[in-house]
Amino acid sequence: MNTTDYIVNGVLVLIVLRQVRGGRLDLSNLVLPVVLVGATAAYYLRDVPTGGNDLVLELALAGAGAVLGVLCGVTTRLWRRADGVYAKAGLAAAAFWVFGMAFRMGFVFAADHGAGDAIADFSRSHEITSSQAWVAAFVMMALSEAVARLVVIRYRGYRLSSVASAVPSVSV
Repeated sequence: MNTTDYIVNGVLVLIVLRQVRGGRLDLSNLVLPVVLVGATAAYYLRDVPTGGNDLVLELALAGAGAVLGVLCGVTTRLWRRADGVYAKAGLAAAAFWVFGMAFRMGFVFAADHGAGDAIADFSRSHEITSSQAWVAAFVMMALSEAVARLVVIRYRGYRLSSVASAVPSVSV
């Protein structure tokens, strides 16, 4: 991993800390993750290999990321106040997010510290054409996790606010 990789992972950790702190669902906490996801995709996904079984690997890890993101989104606590909908990631939501990050970072650490030959053997026997396929797959995993979490939380927030606004107020 290079310095940029550590910075990107650090930003992802800060996003988790921000979620654990909680706050009102507003434009800023919608735009920030979208901008970060877009910037990450632009930086890492200049080349997405599709030869051999590269696409299968990329879709499998993207799917795993989406599952983690959905789990993170459904285990995030949402509640309504007079000024809007609030969200706070609890232990389970943070654990799903951290699990995805730890899996990706653990793979890179293992690759850099002795497992490179095993990964190369696996790649050859499963027709993964290059290390860039692994990079693309892990970036897609992170992106799908972030987007799935965002979509689930926003949808749940929308449902919570629309249910509250659909209840007629009774004046006495």
